[in-house]
Amino acid sequence: MARICLLLVDDHEVVRSGLRMLLEDQEDLKIVGEASSGKQALGLVESLKPDVVIMDITLPDISGIDATRQIKKLFPEVAVVALTIHEDQQYFFEMLQAGASGYVPKRAAPDDLITAIRAAHRGETYIYPSLAKLLVSDFLARGGEEDAKETISGLTPREQEVLALLADGRTNDEIAELLTISSHTVARHRENLMGKLGLHSRSELVKYAIRKGLIKP
Repeated sequence: MARICLLLVDDHEVVRSGLRMLLEDQEDLKIVGEASSGKQALGLVESLKPDVVIMDITLPDISGIDATRQIKKLFPEVAVVALTIHEDQQYFFEMLQAGASGYVPKRAAPDDLITAIRAAHRGETYIYPSLAKLLVSDFLARGGEEDAKETISGLTPREQEVLALLADGRTNDEIAELLTISSHTVARHRENLMGKLGLHSRSELVKYAIRKGLIKP
């Protein structure tokens, strides 16, 4: 089984030590390096080519947001998951705009971080549930504005429901249960709305909403 190679970026050694103990317990995860600053992280991404970077936001030189932006520009195939104490909208949206594929607060359960890592490696986006609500709320609140109307007007009411739940991080099975429809029907709705919006994954859906101004930092 191919293992997911990880780079840990946090300026506190005790945090990195705790993460190492947690993640090395997982058979499919492998830590290939650690960095205590943004600039050091950039150098290690270039030399180690990790699959996923676990990125703190508050770092002693450049911020985790700037480091993420540079990583995604130079190494777009490398996924970044934010692991931070910050849970406010500003950091949340800026990190997504920088290209992060996941956002997990440090108070989260260990399983949330592990889930986020695996999702990022699959090319998906994982957002901690309390923060995902911000994303969906802003998306729908801005639906009354002209740009949002143009984007959403081509979708059926059911497709709009599926769209909101996808952005909320729900799986097809969870959406099916919530809407009392089959998983096959959810998959069909997802395929239709992605086709109408010209998107191919949940990650693209989130980033498209930000890029088009549907989600405003």
